Amino acid sequence: MRPTRQIAAVLALLVAALSALAAAAQEGRGPLRIEITEGVIEPLPVAVPDFIAETPEAADYARAVSRVIASDLVGTGLFREIPPEAYISGITSFSAPVRFSDWKAISAQALIVGAARLGDDGRLEVKFRLFDVFAGAPLGEGLRFSAAPGSWRRIAHKVADAVYARITGESGYFDSRVVFVSESGPKGDRRKRLAIMDYDGANLAFLTDDSTLVMAPRFSPDGDRVLYTSFETGFPQVFLLDIATGARRSLEIPAEAMSFAPRFAPDGETVLLSLQKNGNTDIYRTTVSGGRLQRLTSSPSIETAPSFSPDGRRIVFESDRSGSQQLYVMDADGGEAVRISFGKGRYGTPVWSPRGDLIAFTKQANGRFHIGVMRTDGSEERLLTASFLDEGPTWSPNGRVIMFTRESRGVDGTRALYSVDITGRNLRRVPTEQGASDPAWSPLQQ
Repeated sequence: MRPTRQIAAVLALLVAALSALAAAAQEGRGPLRIEITEGVIEPLPVAVPDFIAETPEAADYARAVSRVIASDLVGTGLFREIPPEAYISGITSFSAPVRFSDWKAISAQALIVGAARLGDDGRLEVKFRLFDVFAGAPLGEGLRFSAAPGSWRRIAHKVADAVYARITGESGYFDSRVVFVSESGPKGDRRKRLAIMDYDGANLAFLTDDSTLVMAPRFSPDGDRVLYTSFETGFPQVFLLDIATGARRSLEIPAEAMSFAPRFAPDGETVLLSLQKNGNTDIYRTTVSGGRLQRLTSSPSIETAPSFSPDGRRIVFESDRSGSQQLYVMDADGGEAVRISFGKGRYGTPVWSPRGDLIAFTKQANGRFHIGVMRTDGSEERLLTASFLDEGPTWSPNGRVIMFTRESRGVDGTRALYSVDITGRNLRRVPTEQGASDPAWSPLQQ
């Protein structure tokens, strides 16, 4: 067949398959499910009526929780919220039977029903149920969450994570945080300090002041500590910070060496970093408690930006040993490194996906910067973004979304955080109060 006839045949098969799935859903045959592929996805219509307030004091919380849930789901690009003004009937009681015909009439495929109350102990209690409208049945069991009222956003994110997981078959990423470098002031005199926020920009807090330059924060696997590079001693040095207490200390690195680009191992105790000694930059491993340094590379080139695989057995890093900046993979204990990047341009800042199947990277080619992904052997390279300057990818906890830094062209050179799906869809700016760079995504909170 000619290529055009092949494409037409494939499209016909896809249309037939989608029609069959839609018919099955409408007839109640099989659970509601979004199959996430690399193609364009029509967002799933979902209705999120305001949650019921079962105590008067919970009225504001009930509405706010439902709005955050809707925002989380719509923000993925996989869901489309049906506006309340289109509703035929509302939800007046959490336990009342659902009139599925009214929701079918407005083309809702998923319905989230919830309620909130303040208990006698002062805690906020939120419960919800998810319904497959066309099947006319619940999708999984109802769940209940309880927390201090000040944690209402976390409850909303947990509900959204549960809904996302049931419909997509993947774990969610909403109940997570991002540590980054908050930037203020003009480009020539930019002030920087570490900050932390919810994945969607809410609950911003600062972890350091702006008295010294900081860069490259990285979460520990349990999300309670951060490694970062500070210039407070006059040259780059890796520090460890406890998020809950604010306590911090430098890692025990020889005074004559400059240390930077730190990264935790999956065990939370081993640390990878780059050391520059005697004009040469190599990758070392040590422990957060200050164990001995183990040198992993010994090339006369610059080796930096190491990242562990999720199982802790391999490391990806960048090096210019071939004459240009490229990506290499080696065993976690060092040894021979294998080059995996072979496209035109320079590659850097590699990060292993939490799923273990992909490596995200920054690529510079033809005067533009890109965020891309490739298989761990370097195959199937795909560029997801292109701009004047995109750099520094970090993975969502479920390996579905990548956040990165984008710098605008111009004298000011404002930097901001953006996110994109690994299919290259749904490019979005992450809201921050000031300029922002160097994001690092936490695991899901416990």
